[in-house]
Amino acid sequence: MKRALVAFTPLAGALAFPLVVPLVLKHAGIPAAVLSAVAIAVIWFVLMLRTAEMPGHS
Repeated sequence: MKRALVAFTPLAGALAFPLVVPLVLKHAGIPAAVLSAVAIAVIWFVLMLRTAEMPGHS
């Protein structure tokens, strides 16, 4: 299960940005789009750090 999460995390962030930000921009405006972009980036960064696999560490 963890391996699937590790593999899915980069893909999820890469798909979330171009899907969510333009939709928020269209419906809520620029400030909300910027806020959503920052929120997605922070959540994605934290998830990438939490699920990172370091060689030689388990």
